[in-house]
Amino acid sequence: MTNLSSWVPEIACDESGFSGTNLLDPASPVITHASVDLAVPEAAEVVAVLRARRRSEYKSNQLLRPERRPALEWFLTALRGRAHVHVIDKTGYVAARVFELFTEEPSYGAGTSLGRDHSEAVRALRHRTGFLAAFVELARTKRVRLIDHVAVDRFFATMPADVPALREVTRARVEEVMLRLIDDDRAIPPPLEPLVPALAETVLFWSAGGRSVEVVHDEQSALTWYRVDRLRSFLAEYAQPSPLLGFTQVDSKADPRVQVADLLAGVVRHLTTRPEPELTELLAPYLDGQPTGWRV
Repeated sequence: MTNLSSWVPEIACDESGFSGTNLLDPASPVITHASVDLAVPEAAEVVAVLRARRRSEYKSNQLLRPERRPALEWFLTALRGRAHVHVIDKTGYVAARVFELFTEEPSYGAGTSLGRDHSEAVRALRHRTGFLAAFVELARTKRVRLIDHVAVDRFFATMPADVPALREVTRARVEEVMLRLIDDDRAIPPPLEPLVPALAETVLFWSAGGRSVEVVHDEQSALTWYRVDRLRSFLAEYAQPSPLLGFTQVDSKADPRVQVADLLAGVVRHLTTRPEPELTELLAPYLDGQPTGWRV
């Protein structure tokens, strides 16, 4: 007999719109991180129904074609209450990172509901693209061994003078953090990897109410074992039992649950950037937090 008290739900995840450190591309403004609470046979049935309607494998762009609208409506209805989509506005993410890195102690709570709210300052920076681009260039530290003083100079030269929150950002602070990043200080989360806070928000959603979850995720180089372990430890400081018990990466072709998450992520990414009013009601459960949620 199964011990229901020890049962841990396994949540399957995938993303759409991830573009590495190229976070300011106006053609790809958001990342969607979708997750589903489905058993393998349930997910396989969803995939089988879609394939039966098309007689081949579905991709989200195919599902979004006007002639496929009945299949899309069936898909969104079938997943209601069993799925969650976390949406990251890439420009807002970059703007918030400026403050999370240079005005507070960097934390794995940055960019999540457990971190500080920088929304007012982020709104002031959204359209300062030159400054945000200078920050992204500064924060790219892979294979860097010395502080790039030219990048630091450019960052301060483009810094807007009319955003009060930026007055806390000093050259000494910036150089201190950059040295820590260059030295691979693992207490600092990667500054240009939005999938880390996206995973955190997904875990927080599914673990709400005091339960733990395990995650099965499509293979992503950004979600290294060490980063996920640091995130697990951070989340355990805020809730007991520990919200994240296990994390496994799989080839999406081998797991129908991840395939379903991939489809949902692609559909929601398209429809949040190019809304279709007639689908508003069907999308609402995935965006309004009851029972699914959308945070930007």
